[in-house]
Amino acid sequence: MNKKAVVLLSGGVDSTTTLAIAQSQGYEVWAMSFRYGQRHALELDRARDIAASMKAKKHIIVDIDLRAFGGSALTDEIDVPKDRFEDEIGDGIPITYVPGRNTIFLSFAMAWAETLEIDTIFIGVNALDYSGYPDCRPEFIEAYQRMANMATKAGVEGKTELKILTPLISMTKAEIIQKGSELGVDYGLTLSCYDPDDFGRACGLCDSCFLRKKGFAEAGVIDGITYLS
Repeated sequence: MNKKAVVLLSGGVDSTTTLAIAQSQGYEVWAMSFRYGQRHALELDRARDIAASMKAKKHIIVDIDLRAFGGSALTDEIDVPKDRFEDEIGDGIPITYVPGRNTIFLSFAMAWAETLEIDTIFIGVNALDYSGYPDCRPEFIEAYQRMANMATKAGVEGKTELKILTPLISMTKAEIIQKGSELGVDYGLTLSCYDPDDFGRACGLCDSCFLRKKGFAEAGVIDGITYLS
């Protein structure tokens, strides 16, 4: 194995499937997660378990504090929306959007990749079954990749061109789950919920739980986690 990639790993369905896809394409995975001030850091425990189970070359957790800015139900004392209909989830940018999150995450991934002399970053953004986040769109990723190649020493000197790969970008949640299942992903290790309890049980009512439940049902795959509702 001579290909290497930095993979952003949140501990959820999409990032875990992305890690499996990277490995299936022959990449040695260097996984990166963030303790960014999220209200429920249980996802980091899941990310550790996933990275270990899937034998990532290395897994690091970077500390940043987006709670300093707030403005999101994931980093501030704002109620997580629940019991929304599907058309509501896809309408506008929800309060669970964390300002600047993917821009910041990709910046750290870019810095780590350049230090490791790695030219590939995988991120599990999705433009179909997503909650309206502007930093999950193809246009954002394309623009960021152009910027990254002007911002790094390797890019400016022409030694390498950084690639940001988004294998899930045009897949439905069901297709993502089907793909991951084919690759042997243990989705029982993952956590998608925006508002889990202290034992890591998913609320079953937030937008993320709704999309996850819908995806597993449409994929015909049994979900291995516990929901409170």
